[in-house]
Amino acid sequence: MSTSDQVRAILGGTIQAYRGEPAYRHRPEVFYELERIGGRLNEPIRIALAGTLKAGKSTLVNALVGEDIAPTDATEATRIVTWFRHGPTPKVTANHWRGRRSNVPINRSAGLTFDFRALNPADVADLDVEWPAEELASATIIDTPGTSSLTRDASERTLQLLIPPDGVPRVDAVVFLLRTLNAADVALLKQIGHLVGGSAGALGIIGVASRADEIGAGRIDAMLSAADVAQRFTREMNQTGICQAVVPVSGLLALTARTLRQSEFVALQKLAGVDSATLNKAMLSVDRFVRVDSPLPVDAGTRAQLLDRFGMFGIRISIAVLAAGVTNAAGLADELLERSGLVALRRVIDQQFAQRSDMLKAHTALVSLRRFVEVFPIVATPYIIADIDPLLADTHAFEELRLLSQLSCRPTTLNEDEIVSLRRVIGGSGTDPASRLGLSPGDVYGHEGPRAAFAAAQRWRRRAEHPLNDPFTTRACRAAVRSAEAMVADFAARGFDASDVRPG
Repeated sequence: MSTSDQVRAILGGTIQAYRGEPAYRHRPEVFYELERIGGRLNEPIRIALAGTLKAGKSTLVNALVGEDIAPTDATEATRIVTWFRHGPTPKVTANHWRGRRSNVPINRSAGLTFDFRALNPADVADLDVEWPAEELASATIIDTPGTSSLTRDASERTLQLLIPPDGVPRVDAVVFLLRTLNAADVALLKQIGHLVGGSAGALGIIGVASRADEIGAGRIDAMLSAADVAQRFTREMNQTGICQAVVPVSGLLALTARTLRQSEFVALQKLAGVDSATLNKAMLSVDRFVRVDSPLPVDAGTRAQLLDRFGMFGIRISIAVLAAGVTNAAGLADELLERSGLVALRRVIDQQFAQRSDMLKAHTALVSLRRFVEVFPIVATPYIIADIDPLLADTHAFEELRLLSQLSCRPTTLNEDEIVSLRRVIGGSGTDPASRLGLSPGDVYGHEGPRAAFAAAQRWRRRAEHPLNDPFTTRACRAAVRSAEAMVADFAARGFDASDVRPG
């Protein structure tokens, strides 16, 4: 039985127990809350984007979705928590503090803007945006106000979502955007990690070195500078066990790549054809680039629009890519998307969040249910908690995630090669057998996969028994054994008998 099925079974038993309690039998709000907790298991994973003021959260939301649906200017909407969900038609709903809901008119003239003229933003708890984007079918993305916003109310909205006073998680995972790494960021991340992952560590947090193109002042090598900064952030955050990686991303370039227009491609082609001396002189500064009397073969208005959409870094990269031989808009968009860092970020999100979405949602449901039965106690509460706690403590997928967060910051007797191998086996590069075993997808379900899984189980079982191990090393090795044994069992279930998996 999967962990999700076990959670559903516990929920079903809990609902029956409350129905048998006279004090709760006629309180529909109690059963509504229990059904809501269970409903989370069937929803897409909830990923919140958080960070300080002007970290680029809304731009990154747009880049991830591939459309301009999150307002990026300093409007009332950017000071309210906004949930972006998949829906058949565009729709925006304001959820008011006292439970009332109202429709919000939307304007699509230049990106999505919300018409708040009939609303008092202070009365709105959050916004629900339904949008028919494929990317939202598998993940609900939550855009949050900056944690250091100019108004205390805006910051409090984010903190209440990420660190709710009742201790019940509202999100399954967090992408935290960083422009610098200061003590306040680290303290907040530790608080988030404690809630998302419980006392044993974070389950779902990754960092983003945001607006990465600005780290290098818009130079063509800006992303290389940003990668160095991201590595430094990663080293510093690894010491705390907060998250597993920090990825450099230029949200603006990523969004532009996903929404590139043919007219922009044509304008960039013209610029790429200008002799290098003239072009370099015109691109010494933003002011020079948009001058009306510039000799460039693109009018000043179009150049200003390119600057707004690409930034100076994006324009420089585009011209370099076109000069290297790219001949069409699709090819340019692909190159820009790769160089923006979004492809790498989506890969990390897939490995750490999407492939583990069932486990993250199950964890959130278990924590929520435990809190619920403590707040509304019944005779069966101790028995329900007795069912919940072993799952929270012992579920192997949770242990894998915790270890991935701790391997870089805890002392261990493993050498560097062993750490790389262990990270892979416990799912650091993906949760499918090919990723865990370092095999190609075509080899994993032949004889190579079962043999490799059996060998990994044997290797880590021996390593777990090394007499010089410290307790953390032994724990990590035993987790690797369980991960490998699970693959051996999976191969056996697919028709491989013992002679197939034993090396011979």
